[in-house]
Amino acid sequence: MSSVAALALSGCMRHPAPAAMVRPHNALDALAYGGRQAVAPEPAARRVMRSPPVRAAAAAPHVVYAAAPPPVARDPAYRLDAGDRLRIVVYGQEGLTNSYLVDAGGSITMPLIGAVAARGRTPAELSAAVAARLRSGYIRQPYVAAEVEAYRPFFILGEVAAPGQYPFVPNMTVESAVAIAGGFSPRAKRDRVTVTHTDARGTVRLVVPTATLLSPGDTILVGERWF
Repeated sequence: MSSVAALALSGCMRHPAPAAMVRPHNALDALAYGGRQAVAPEPAARRVMRSPPVRAAAAAPHVVYAAAPPPVARDPAYRLDAGDRLRIVVYGQEGLTNSYLVDAGGSITMPLIGAVAARGRTPAELSAAVAARLRSGYIRQPYVAAEVEAYRPFFILGEVAAPGQYPFVPNMTVESAVAIAGGFSPRAKRDRVTVTHTDARGTVRLVVPTATLLSPGDTILVGERWF
């Protein structure tokens, strides 16, 4: 019996028990095995000597700042009006290619075709209108392009250093408009202003913060504080 036991013991020593296999952690394995990964058992010595987990510091509170009200509603495509200056190019016709101002009546005046209504139209719509007029007895196949060369001005009134009319630039805010007008006066109400905006849908007047975007032709009224 002792010899049989010795043989069995020697056989166990030659063939150690299979170790647990660890699959590599990557996206392909996650797809193949449904996100489950085999993990080798941790040695007992390491489990005994591991120090207790350190508690993470309390996370800082999540602060959400309210967004500023949206700018005054307006059409996605810019609509022309009196005071806008346009660069109109008629390909192959140097006598027609020029800068044109939208007059108080909302029109531009070009050689050959005279006045063309611009108010309320986008530059692309005005290009099509000019091409249609030229095609009617002047140029067989006109190619016309129009772009805004200078926007109509904005106006600022009330408690600023230099009220008046100023050129508009894209992405202008109330704050930058006040800076152009020399800044607030000592008695200005600095957190809110009144903006009057006019478009094809009519005129609206809103009380907005100074981060609000402006449109060409807007009028800003900076109020006076009472304390």
